[in-house]
Amino acid sequence: MKTFVPKEADVVREWFVVDAAGKTTGRLAVVIANTLRGRNKPTYTPHVDTGAFVVVTNADKIKLTGNKEEKKIYQDYSGYSSGRTETKAKDIRAKNPERIITQAVKGMLPVNRQSRQILTRLKVYAGADHPHAAQQVQELKI
Repeated sequence: MKTFVPKEADVVREWFVVDAAGKTTGRLAVVIANTLRGRNKPTYTPHVDTGAFVVVTNADKIKLTGNKEEKKIYQDYSGYSSGRTETKAKDIRAKNPERIITQAVKGMLPVNRQSRQILTRLKVYAGADHPHAAQQVQELKI
């Protein structure tokens, strides 16, 4: 009996949509990361990218538990000495709410070339509208 190994050319990528309104950030990010990697499929193989596209809407209405709105810090580094900046989560939510979900999902992916490719299939939007209706997106159950 031979083991089935999926080929990159044979992968059919589905499109899923997730409404992030009222969902907890970490719990949502786990489901999104597993769907992007293809871990929800029976043909999952770690070295072959079998994942799907994920569209996240209402990123500005995501829930941060506890006092993370005031205490959680996002760091940026410009590359220069003393070029590190720290921003609170409430300021990130006001300026760029998509970053909260993107950073959470990125932290749950492995650190390799494949994860950088996988992250390009994540589409995050602050509002309820998205331009991917032509792809016949399905609702992702959470």
